[in-house]
Amino acid sequence: MSAASRAPAWTDSSSASRPAIRHDWSLEEIEALFALPFNDLLFRAQQVHRAHFDPNAVQVSTLLSIKTGACPEDCKYCPQSGHYNTGLGKEKLLEIEKVVEQAKAAKEAGASRFCMGAAWRSPRERDLDVVLEMVGRVKALGLETCMTLGMVDTHQASRLAKAGLDYYNHNLDTSPEYYGEIITTRTYADRLDTLANVREAGMKVCSGGILGMGEAPRDRAALLQQLVRLDPHPESVPINMLVKVPGTPMENVEDMDPLEFIRAIAVARILMPKSHVRLSAGREQMDESTQALAFLAGANSIFYGDTLLTTGNPQVERDRALFDKLGLHPEPIAPETRRDDEQTETALAHAIQRQRDDALFYDAARG
Repeated sequence: MSAASRAPAWTDSSSASRPAIRHDWSLEEIEALFALPFNDLLFRAQQVHRAHFDPNAVQVSTLLSIKTGACPEDCKYCPQSGHYNTGLGKEKLLEIEKVVEQAKAAKEAGASRFCMGAAWRSPRERDLDVVLEMVGRVKALGLETCMTLGMVDTHQASRLAKAGLDYYNHNLDTSPEYYGEIITTRTYADRLDTLANVREAGMKVCSGGILGMGEAPRDRAALLQQLVRLDPHPESVPINMLVKVPGTPMENVEDMDPLEFIRAIAVARILMPKSHVRLSAGREQMDESTQALAFLAGANSIFYGDTLLTTGNPQVERDRALFDKLGLHPEPIAPETRRDDEQTETALAHAIQRQRDDALFYDAARG
């Protein structure tokens, strides 16, 4: 067999290179991974990564805030919380046409997934009607769709799934033990219930956490343990580095060691072999070497664009230059992630009908 015709290394299906998918990792086992010598940990993570993914492909998403500010939750890291004065004004739900324009631009810039976020505790029914229209219109562009709208019940999750939503994002943020130090207006069980509703509706799950919020190393292990207990594992696992925003209670938290952050990426990759591990918020503060280590550790997804909801994100040209230096390329949309033609046509029909409605723009923050 010629070298050109050999299968790439990451297609090796041997049992050695494809460890069993587990949901029963103990906290002690996860802490033992964190304690490995750095080179050994990255080597193991890279082996797992290559067993399931093209090691030089990175899934590229763009995130747009479709409704900003005045969130009733008290998440201590979040500039959108109405509890803190961060200088962020309350904004209305975006016009559908504006969202579609941004989605088109994202696709032209190389994104394969378009994520939309709203600062809500949970969506109201009239808000959801507009959101469903957004899903149909964005999906019609040939992009994967993702939403983060706060908590959703079974009915809301079912409506989102029927509209063609591919992914729903709802992060666990931190460990169950440390959670009360970060948020008091929503319980850990509330978050797990939303994830269960999303999974029951047939959507893919995007769930991860935020590191560098003053948590102990054991909390990082416990967060990953919670994620790995989900069956199946989340298809997308965002690992965020805290972005310290003035006006929030977290603005003066001590900086996290970047190498400890890389360790968390590597452990996430080992624990959830088939998941996309996203190098998410905080990338603006990372130099190229830190980002390169994150990709080596198994990160294979990023947000791409100028803003990440309300905080900065590396600009497109900077990302392209980094990809060129590292020999990385955007991952295409996998055929199996596309909805069937009948469902796509239903979403399009819904979009056309909604477009005839003149009242597409209203104040979603109004009582």
